[in-house]
Amino acid sequence: MDKLNKLTEAFLPHVKWVKVLEYTYETLYMTAITTIFVFIFGLLLGLILFLTNENHILVKMINKILSTFINIFRSIPFIILIVLLIPFTNKIIGNITGKEAALPALIIAAIPFYARLVEIALREINKGVIEAARAMGASFFQIITKVLIPESLPALISGITVTAITLLSYTAMAGVIGAGGLGYLAIDEGFSRSRHDVTLVATIVSIMIVLVFQSVGDYTTKKIDKR
Repeated sequence: MDKLNKLTEAFLPHVKWVKVLEYTYETLYMTAITTIFVFIFGLLLGLILFLTNENHILVKMINKILSTFINIFRSIPFIILIVLLIPFTNKIIGNITGKEAALPALIIAAIPFYARLVEIALREINKGVIEAARAMGASFFQIITKVLIPESLPALISGITVTAITLLSYTAMAGVIGAGGLGYLAIDEGFSRSRHDVTLVATIVSIMIVLVFQSVGDYTTKKIDKR
């Protein structure tokens, strides 16, 4: 243990492992909370987009309105979205810094992204399966819960995995403006103070988190996919 400490002091003199753990927790906290909200509301929004993609003019209008809002929010760079949402964040959180203050921008940025992935996953379902369920007298709710979601579940899991990894990069950008996390550690504690060892450690930890997320997502998708 003493040798390890000496090696750390020699090659990573500015790294404080307590801080690394603290900022890693902040990153995981922001990513986990946001991912939960995004999965729920992104799934609902994606279902609405899919179900309203019909020929009826009123239904089509709902689809177009939702699609327009989604495209608008998807086109706004995340760093700009954070700034635009500062008044809203301050009103509902009571603060514009810290890990909680990053949540509104993260959630609003990621829901449209995941909703599109959900819509794409639902479109890939064989229409014959849906028609067969209707022919057997399945209700609207049963078609959603017994056909649409189960049939698209592997793609939904893959999509939320991609979204979670994207959110990890968003938390890094949020960290630059005071949200904490590994982004703050890498830029403010590392790069800005010419502590390149701190930046390196923050980068390595971020890569490790991404690899874990991807591995868990791939494993879960393979277990669920019965094709």
